[in-house]
Amino acid sequence: MGLFAVVTLAPFLLIVPAALSGGAWVWLALGYMTVLVAAADRLVAASNRNRDPGEEFPAADALLVCLGLAHFALLGLAIRAVGGESGLSLPERLGVGLAAGLVFGQISHPAAHELIHRPRRALRRLGRLVYTSLLIGHHASAHLLVHHVHVGTDADPSSAPRGVGFYRFAWRAWRGAFRAGLAAENRRQAGRALWRHPYVLYIGGGALTLAAAGALAGAGGVAALLAMAAHAQLQIQMSDYVQHYGLRRQRRPDGRAEPVGPRHSWNSPHVISSALSLNAPRHSDHHVTPSRPYPALQIDAQTMPCLPRPLPVMAALALVPPVWFRLMDPRCETWQDRAGADESR
Repeated sequence: MGLFAVVTLAPFLLIVPAALSGGAWVWLALGYMTVLVAAADRLVAASNRNRDPGEEFPAADALLVCLGLAHFALLGLAIRAVGGESGLSLPERLGVGLAAGLVFGQISHPAAHELIHRPRRALRRLGRLVYTSLLIGHHASAHLLVHHVHVGTDADPSSAPRGVGFYRFAWRAWRGAFRAGLAAENRRQAGRALWRHPYVLYIGGGALTLAAAGALAGAGGVAALLAMAAHAQLQIQMSDYVQHYGLRRQRRPDGRAEPVGPRHSWNSPHVISSALSLNAPRHSDHHVTPSRPYPALQIDAQTMPCLPRPLPVMAALALVPPVWFRLMDPRCETWQDRAGADESR
């Protein structure tokens, strides 16, 4: 647990002085989220070491709560620093905005993702509020009710088929997840009071967040929130794109998709970027056992597809579709061929 705490909390501690006083702190924070993590992944050997899946981690939820609360503090500071009368220069404002956006997309998102999977209602609500503050509250419903049910099929907007580039995928996934999550919640909430509908929270909470940004830093604060939220949302879409690209579940003779298994998600054994994102790159095990706490997620390179580079590096490569296709399509074909052979046996 110590590595998770150090790696995830350090950027918050760097961005706070960056947002308050600018200067070298801005570039230290931005460098941590980009160069330092990538370099550390190269220096620290990749590891397939697994913790006992039955082990208890009493500090795991405490760290999630800490990260969730730190998210809101950082969001307010970043809005003021980027869009308000903070005294920062334009390059410093841009640097703080980029660093904060990277934290929101690569730390706040995995923390919220873990929170919405926790059994305690208060933790799930905290996760939903984190997503709502980034103006993508519907992701909480779409992830649980659509993505986990239909992953690796055409019914899941967040599972990219082979040959679809990220730019084509991103808007369709955002819009499709919003609609599919709404339809799923409408079925689940039938007969209940309208005010209890989660989408009322998502839309109303998003409006309140924009209003709070305006009260804190005026029109510049609203613009800053919109820019940082868009940056974070692109990273959320990117994580779904990279972790499920081209891996499809086989159709059985009755037309139903096979059960979700280890080969339906891409994984990464790289230690530092995995710690930064709370073991999200151990993605296959998360889909097979969604309730398993993040420190205990398992990885097995023999049965789980693994990315050739750390997840953040693969996300950068996905921004250049020809490079991405050349690197990933042969790997997709290998795993799909293996799936077909297993089905035949």
